[in-house]
Amino acid sequence: MTMPPRLRKVVLTAHVTTSVGWLGAILAYLAVDITAVTSQDIQTVRGAYATMEVIVTSVIVPLALASVLIGIVNALGTPWGLLRHYWVLAKLLLTAFAAAVLLLETQTVTHLATTAATSADPRGLPGTLPHSAGGLVLLLIAVTLSVFKPQGVTRYGWRRRNELRRDKRALRTAPMA
Repeated sequence: MTMPPRLRKVVLTAHVTTSVGWLGAILAYLAVDITAVTSQDIQTVRGAYATMEVIVTSVIVPLALASVLIGIVNALGTPWGLLRHYWVLAKLLLTAFAAAVLLLETQTVTHLATTAATSADPRGLPGTLPHSAGGLVLLLIAVTLSVFKPQGVTRYGWRRRNELRRDKRALRTAPMA
């Protein structure tokens, strides 16, 4: 099932926009996360944790979920398909994993923000640097896969390709009515 060209471009634009937004939001979050861990000013640390919660709940989570969902729609509506090529499947698994970890980590960020707001000295709170850096790496890998599109067809893709070739041959050799 392939989308018409105009619709495909709209969906692709939405996917690229949400994916790039997710990547940019993680970079902003990472900068605030580093500030929360390294600053010696109590108010700056308190504000950094509050900002981290806002960025995660209001920007990163919605963009991550939108990116995954729109990416699935995009893959299903293009010749690439969702399960035909290893690079598409790898992107799906990477982004779904990143989104799942993000949803779990959101609870930690909310807890840290609440603790920073109520604590006399929040400077000893741990940051979430491994998760934010890990999320950034996963998304950069997904971007690389999107740009380079490494060759390799899954078993399903190989079967599907052969079925399509067989159908085309059958249509060419069918007698005209």
